[in-house]
Amino acid sequence: MHYDLIIRNGVCVFPWGEAQTDIGVKDHHIASLSVAASDEADRVIDATGLHVLPGLIDAHVHLRDPGKPEVETLETGTRAAALGGIATVFDMPNTNPAVTSVDMLKWKRDHIAQTAHIDVGMYVGATRDNTPALKELETQLGVCAVKVFAGSSTGNLMIEDDAGIEAVLRSGHRRVAFHSEDEYRLQERKKLFHKGQPYANHAEWRDVECAFLGTRRIIALARKTGRPVHILHVSTAEELVYLSENRDVSTVEVLVNHLTQVGPECYERLGGMAVMNPPLRNERRHYEESWAAIRDGRVDVVSSDHAPHPLEDKNKPWMECSAGLTGVQTIVPVMLDHVNAGRLSLSRFVDLMAAGPARVYGVPTKGRLAVGFDADFTLVDMKKRRTITKEWIASPVGHTPFDGVEVTGWPVSTIVRGHVVMQDDTIISSQKGKIVSFQP
Repeated sequence: MHYDLIIRNGVCVFPWGEAQTDIGVKDHHIASLSVAASDEADRVIDATGLHVLPGLIDAHVHLRDPGKPEVETLETGTRAAALGGIATVFDMPNTNPAVTSVDMLKWKRDHIAQTAHIDVGMYVGATRDNTPALKELETQLGVCAVKVFAGSSTGNLMIEDDAGIEAVLRSGHRRVAFHSEDEYRLQERKKLFHKGQPYANHAEWRDVECAFLGTRRIIALARKTGRPVHILHVSTAEELVYLSENRDVSTVEVLVNHLTQVGPECYERLGGMAVMNPPLRNERRHYEESWAAIRDGRVDVVSSDHAPHPLEDKNKPWMECSAGLTGVQTIVPVMLDHVNAGRLSLSRFVDLMAAGPARVYGVPTKGRLAVGFDADFTLVDMKKRRTITKEWIASPVGHTPFDGVEVTGWPVSTIVRGHVVMQDDTIISSQKGKIVSFQP
C-alpha cells in the first residue's frame, strides 16, 4: 500500500487502550491502524518514544476576530493553538461585530478559510432579537452550538431572565452552551465592593451562589423545555454535585485553570493575571471536587476559555482589570503535567479533550483514532520537561498566567487532516484550516 502519510512506532491512544502500531493516512482520513513494514508513503514520521493522540480539541476559545487584531486574530489564535498541540478550536461569538447572523457566519467561514492554521467551529450568539431565528442559525455550516451569556456580558449578547432563556431553548433542538452566572445577584453584590481592593475579592463578588443559582435556573428551564444544555466552565463543588443528578439534560465543561490554580494564593501571586469569569475559587474544596469529577466521569470536556486582553488592561486595579486569560497554547502542556503527576490518565485526558468535545457538540469524524476519521493527531513527548514562558506565546498580547511554570509532557507535533502543521515548536505548513462539520 502507498499512503499520503505514515506515523510509525508511536504508542497510540485508542478508545480501547494504548498500543504501539503504525497508522496510515490517505485522502485526509485515517486509512489503516495496521500499516505493514513494507508499506510506503509520501511522508513518514518516526514517532518512537512519543504518544500519538487523536487531534486535540479546545472547545472554548475567544479569538477576537473580527474586532481586536492587536489582541488576537483567527490567524494568531490558531497559530497559538497549533503550537500548543491543538488541532481544532471552537470559537466564541462575542466579537465586534458579534457573530449572531447568517451574514456574520458567512464572513467568519470565509475568513477561517483564508487565515486559520487548524480546523475551526463557530458558536452563534443568542440575542433577544435573533432568538426566533436560532433554529435556523444553529444548523448553518460550521456552527458548533448556540451560546447564551446568562451573565457577565455586554450589549445585546446577554439574556439573563428566565423568559428570555426559555425562548432560546424553544427555538431549535441542538444542545445549547451557557455561561452560567446569575446576573441579578452579580449586580446586587457589586455594590459591596470597590475599585482597588485585593484581587481575591473577585471570587467573593462573583461568589459560589452566583454560579450555582444560575445553573439551577438553567437546568430547570432545560427540564421544562426538554432541551439539552452544556454548562460551560463549571467552577464550584455545588454545581458539580447538582449537575451529576441532572445528566439527562446537561453536560459539563471544566477549565484547566480551575484544575490548576486556587485562590487566594493565585491572586496574591498573579494579581490581575488571575482574574477570569467565573473566578478562580478561594476555597480548595472546589479544586478537589473538580478533580473528583474528572476521575468519576462527571466532566465531559476540559477547555481553556482562551480570552486574551492587553497586558495594560490585565494590570489595572481590581474591578477595572479585564477578566479573561490566555490559554489555548498552554492547556496541553499543563494537562500533560497533571497526567504525569497522576491526577488523571492519558486516556482520560484524551476523553476530555478529543472524544468528549466531539460527543457533546456532534462531530462525527473527530475525537478518536479510528479508520475513516479525520487524520488529526497530536504527538506528545510525555517525558519532555519544559518551562512555559511568555516569550513562547504566539498571541499578540504576549502573556500567560503560567509564565515560568515547569511542566513534564509537551506537544511535539500537530497534524490536521494529514497535514503536519506544527513540528518541534515551528509552524511548518501553509495548509489552511477548514470549517468543522457538525451533526445537524
